[in-house]
Amino acid sequence: MNNLGELLETLRIARGWTQAQLEEQTGIRQGTLSRYENGLREPDPATMAELAKAFGVTTEFLQRGQHRRAAMAVDAHMRRRATAKASLWRQREAQLNEYRLHARALFEEVSLQAEQIVPRFDGEDPSAAARMTRMQWRMPVGPVRALMHWLEAAGCMVIAEDFGSPRLDGLSQWIDEHPMMLINTSAPTDRMRWTLAHELGHLVLHSEYLTGDVEAEADEFAAELLMPAESIRPSLSKPNLGKLLDLKQEWGVSIAALIQRAHTLKTITPAERTRLFKMLSAKGFRITEPGSERIPPEKPRLQQHLRSTLQAKGLTTAEIARIAGYPSDSKNQLLPQPQRLRVV
Repeated sequence: MNNLGELLETLRIARGWTQAQLEEQTGIRQGTLSRYENGLREPDPATMAELAKAFGVTTEFLQRGQHRRAAMAVDAHMRRRATAKASLWRQREAQLNEYRLHARALFEEVSLQAEQIVPRFDGEDPSAAARMTRMQWRMPVGPVRALMHWLEAAGCMVIAEDFGSPRLDGLSQWIDEHPMMLINTSAPTDRMRWTLAHELGHLVLHSEYLTGDVEAEADEFAAELLMPAESIRPSLSKPNLGKLLDLKQEWGVSIAALIQRAHTLKTITPAERTRLFKMLSAKGFRITEPGSERIPPEKPRLQQHLRSTLQAKGLTTAEIARIAGYPSDSKNQLLPQPQRLRVV
């Protein structure tokens, strides 16, 4: 499979289409599409234009051709979330790859000066890596406010969209020196914050190689990043659901995460952990916890900053879209339209 064929397959999978469905979109026979994807035949200019139109990209974007890369620890994600179909993971991984290719074109046009970097501590103890990340980023003691801000200040681009299923949380990948995440907005804010911290754990711990239980390592990293042991331990003695709900608002994490953290830090016994989780289940809180709506939402802003920086260089909206590989009238998550004030 050549680069063009691999890109065509990536774009098709990202849209959740089969080759038969792409045939319906373009009128190009399925057998021909298969030969394109397998690098056995090159589409002519008219066919390239038809394919680009169907995918909502430019022909120049298709002509770049790029290899698809695996998302960070995607196999471990799939094993952990076994109830989600493999096809859903494959689709989201393809979407992450597509966003990476569009973003790379923009990063070639502008150099963003990040306040800090996402460090790489492959092979390091996850909790120690989280503490070092907090120190490098000069994060204040206690709860992490606006985690999205800290990620974007380190040059991490976060694409947030509704996955259509709560069974998938997010995926991450490096774009050269820029990390990128694709996360599910259908989750409540406390779960989204955990996903951001978990994916950051993969980027920090697993950029070079994977060893051990990478999902457990990313969870340990997330727990120490969001709930540092030395800061939260005094608050986790003798917890009840009322106290845990208050702590949820303070720390921006789920009650379930707080219970597990208390158990990890040995402020509660295994029996107390079991009792608290049974109480959550009895109240129906294992499915939907109370209080999530009172946690400030986490919204990405780096894409809008990137657009503004390019506009400051004199580029029009249409020119920016074309650089990224989108038609000038495209609507997409990578280049969101600026929000306008509405008179009421």
